[in-house]
Amino acid sequence: MPNATLTPPSGAVVTGGSPAGTNPAGGRPARRRRRFERNRPLWMLLPGGILMLLIIVVPLIVAVVMSTLDLDQYTLQSWLQAPFIGLGNYVEAVTASPLMRSIGISVSFAVIAAVVTMPIGIAAALATQNRFRGRALVRSLFLIPYVLPAFVVGTLWRTMLQPGGVVDSLLGAVGVHSGLWLNGPLSYWSLIIVQIWTSWPFFYLLVLAGLQSVDHEVHEAAAIDGATWWIKLRYVVLPYLRGPVLLALIIAFLHNINAFTLPFVLFGVPAPQDVEVLPVLTYMTSFQSFRFGLSAAMAICSLVLIAIPLFVYLKAVKLDSGEEEQR
Repeated sequence: MPNATLTPPSGAVVTGGSPAGTNPAGGRPARRRRRFERNRPLWMLLPGGILMLLIIVVPLIVAVVMSTLDLDQYTLQSWLQAPFIGLGNYVEAVTASPLMRSIGISVSFAVIAAVVTMPIGIAAALATQNRFRGRALVRSLFLIPYVLPAFVVGTLWRTMLQPGGVVDSLLGAVGVHSGLWLNGPLSYWSLIIVQIWTSWPFFYLLVLAGLQSVDHEVHEAAAIDGATWWIKLRYVVLPYLRGPVLLALIIAFLHNINAFTLPFVLFGVPAPQDVEVLPVLTYMTSFQSFRFGLSAAMAICSLVLIAIPLFVYLKAVKLDSGEEEQR
């Protein structure tokens, strides 16, 4: 019997017993199309992956290669043909350079600045949480130190801390006579003071955002129970702020230990030994001593140093929680 064309009640045309639009080969294009749509999110990550490869992975590989070469101003032009010395730069960086002293200065500076700015930011956030006249203006003024570029902050404080400058004049008016702020032992504390001044609004912003998560009903229940402000702060507010404060501490530490612009502008180059932080030492080794291989080894050491608190940060935000669940 020849194939007949049937018109079912739905209006679909069927030829030879096969509905129109179906693939005799088993629907392979349809399955391929569904597979492509299912993998589409991976294709959307491709631009960011390429950018990360060019900006992070490739420079990191170049830095690792440079750290194994005896690279200086004489071999820089053909750096791939520079003498290979293996771990020689790392051994020299640890034993014969001020790297360990700079690591101690950077870590202590980063810890002190982060810990001191924490209560300042919390107090400022608590002071501006409730509505009052002029609150928007006060919040804007609090953000000024944070929004100023580090170059501007360094130049401003360098002028103020000069001998006979504004700081010396103010201290002299109350009978305090200090030494040199930009050289000697006081330079270390000058760097900490300036870093605290410019970074405490970061804690202020994160704590202020964390205060918005405190349930209003909890405040009402505490007020009905007659709790004082200290009891509410200790048992109601601070438990909600534990996460934001921890993240702020870790991020502030990472930011402080990577600070280059502020000490570079504030003290110049060569910097005093008391403020020779790790980024400044790496810069001086590269562009003052022209020991590019040694400076690359110092940069890799600083990367390892930063990876420790960075791992704590990743655990804190639970970015690897999915991997732990799979295990």
